Amino acid sequence: MTLNQAQQRNVGTCRSDDKREIQGGNNSKNESSKAEHRDGVIRSSDEGAVMAVERRDHPIQPDLEQQPCNSGMKAPAKAKSYEISKHEVYNAWKRVRANRGAAGIDNESIANFEVKLKENLYKLWNRMSSGTYFPKAVRRVEIPKKDGSKRPLGIPTVYDRIAQEVVRARMEPALESCFHEDSYGYRPGKSAIEALEVCRRRNWKSDWVLDVDIQKFFDTIDHELLLKAVRKHCSEKWMVLYIERWLKAPVQYPDGKEEVLGMGTPQGGVISPLLANLYLHYAFDKWMEREYPSIKFERYADDVVIHCGSLLESQKIKESLEQRFEECKLSLHPDKTKVVYCRDLRRQINYPNVSYTFLGYTFKPRKARSRWSEDNFTSFLPAVSKEAKKQLLSKLREKQTRRWITSTIEEVAESLNPMLRGWFNYFSQFYRSALMQIANNIDHRLVKWARSKYGWFKLKAWEWLKLLKQQQPKLFAHWELLKFSKDRIGRAV
Repeated sequence: MTLNQAQQRNVGTCRSDDKREIQGGNNSKNESSKAEHRDGVIRSSDEGAVMAVERRDHPIQPDLEQQPCNSGMKAPAKAKSYEISKHEVYNAWKRVRANRGAAGIDNESIANFEVKLKENLYKLWNRMSSGTYFPKAVRRVEIPKKDGSKRPLGIPTVYDRIAQEVVRARMEPALESCFHEDSYGYRPGKSAIEALEVCRRRNWKSDWVLDVDIQKFFDTIDHELLLKAVRKHCSEKWMVLYIERWLKAPVQYPDGKEEVLGMGTPQGGVISPLLANLYLHYAFDKWMEREYPSIKFERYADDVVIHCGSLLESQKIKESLEQRFEECKLSLHPDKTKVVYCRDLRRQINYPNVSYTFLGYTFKPRKARSRWSEDNFTSFLPAVSKEAKKQLLSKLREKQTRRWITSTIEEVAESLNPMLRGWFNYFSQFYRSALMQIANNIDHRLVKWARSKYGWFKLKAWEWLKLLKQQQPKLFAHWELLKFSKDRIGRAV
């Protein structure tokens, strides 16, 4: 073999190897999205160079970008299959860290992930941008619901939560311009309080309400219909690819058993609220806009309130909605979906259902006092629900403050205030006088704490608490927030 022939052979070999290397990373068309292939083979040589500390079953191959061919020519630089910046991954990590959260099936916490932050984020960026990222199984946990049943939650790994946040941050701005103005859940610039305020005002104008409860919504989302909506709004193929992989990722139960559910999106996933909003945007929002353009509603994720002008209209919408949800592989809860009459001073029809609960507030006829006079009247108003009160009292019982006899009152306040401040801030927006019972319950617990710590009689302990309120009125969150008990309409009775 001549020297020229050998050089030509070496050049051809180098180009062939380089071509295979690039093709290995660009496999979005032919690569399977099945979850059992998660954490797939690293196909980009520059990841291997950085992640050399990882254990491998074979030696790390030389980087063809940096190694010259025998001909003296350098192989062309390889481009990533998908354009994802490292800055996006880092920003996603900061948001995941701020939200904290439990570990997934790998038991890796936020703190543990941060130990090798640079290496972990680079590995995630490299795999996402080359198409070789596969999610791990989702850890299944169950939390009790207020009706006694259990709500399943799916907890992805920290690694997968960051990946989901990258996609969510890309998708959300494009979807925001499409979403309905009366969709309030998990959207920037909108809140549950805003939904409640709009709902309250519309209750005064419409006499009837259809309280909608979607049965096991997050667990019954149809993957094909959801992916159809995703493809319509996502021009980036890698986003569709990874969303499909997340949907098909199995869940792992506490006993270690894994199962591919075939439908639903896990509550607890970073991208799940956005996907749920997209699904109901077409299953409900656009349908209502098309079929009942004059009917107003508020939707917060899967909690929906529809305002109707008559009983007949509300029943008709309920029947139509049942058919619509059946087409979208959803179903209304037969017991919790109900028609409600907004009874007040001027609306006096005798109807069995005159109350409903929306976002922790119960709407029903309540006494109020006019701003312009001292007269009392009945209005259809929201106030903290019984279930919300029970949940707070249950958490307070778990604290067992009576036994904190080695703590000072300032330390007790420091421990309780984060929970009290969040709860009272939310539920003091409407009809504050309904919170006085809970506030008195907390004060009773503080009196019991003082009696246990100092050995006082009840009367002395109450006198001490009264003096403490005067000297430090902002010591406990509920003291500060309930200084005024005026409702937004008028003074609650």
